[in-house]
Amino acid sequence: MKRRSSLAIAAVGAMLALSACGGGGDSTAEGGVPIVEEGKLTTCTHLSYQPFQFEKDGEVVGFDVDIVDAVAKKLGVEQEIINTSFETITSGAEFNQNKCDVAAAATTITPEREEATDFSEPYFDANQAILTKDDKTAEDEAGLKGFKIGAQSGTTGLDYATENFKDSEVITYEDLPLSLEALKTGQVDAVINDNGVLYNYNTENKGFAVGFDIKTDEHYGISMKKGNTEMKEAVDDTIKEIKDNGEYDKIYEKWFGDAPK
Repeated sequence: MKRRSSLAIAAVGAMLALSACGGGGDSTAEGGVPIVEEGKLTTCTHLSYQPFQFEKDGEVVGFDVDIVDAVAKKLGVEQEIINTSFETITSGAEFNQNKCDVAAAATTITPEREEATDFSEPYFDANQAILTKDDKTAEDEAGLKGFKIGAQSGTTGLDYATENFKDSEVITYEDLPLSLEALKTGQVDAVINDNGVLYNYNTENKGFAVGFDIKTDEHYGISMKKGNTEMKEAVDDTIKEIKDNGEYDKIYEKWFGDAPK
């Protein structure tokens, strides 16, 4: 499955202009599924969130990318990826402006987000985790007392930290890389985010430690415009098919090293 990525702001603007000029769901893919632009499944995401979606050698790759590639294949189109703000994804703004057909950004399904967008059936289970430097660790929430904790704007990690870490200072960053850079440079003492990305970062970078996991029983879903029942059905059918035929396990093992438990 070929994939094209649109990462520059200018490219996003051009896409929006194109949608306003006659995309906007007037085109359809196989099965009569409405799409923004002919021949493409346009996916909004928020970079960088390795290993779910990130740029490598000029191409956007990752676990989420491969899952949506399977959807695009089912629909007989190519996936086109647009990098945008995470909060405009969860608010539904990108769909309401006909900028994208689906969003795949390791997005936890929550009641608040379900008011703004529709979600596929869950395709990934996650919890929160705490990452620190290896010379200043915390083994539990009590160990975070007095810590400065970096959290990504608009995420369930930020919600959890704000609600539960009353003895810590929570500092908000626009994206995951900024919060990780703040930890690296000593601006914060810890970062809270989904366990998948923090374990991946810890594996690929020296001098850090995952202090502990926080069991939040979160489930990721692929989101789409409210009321787009054809797209939801196509995505749900794809997720079921790749789980049944073993393709999901291969994608999972490719990005996480082991088959899902």
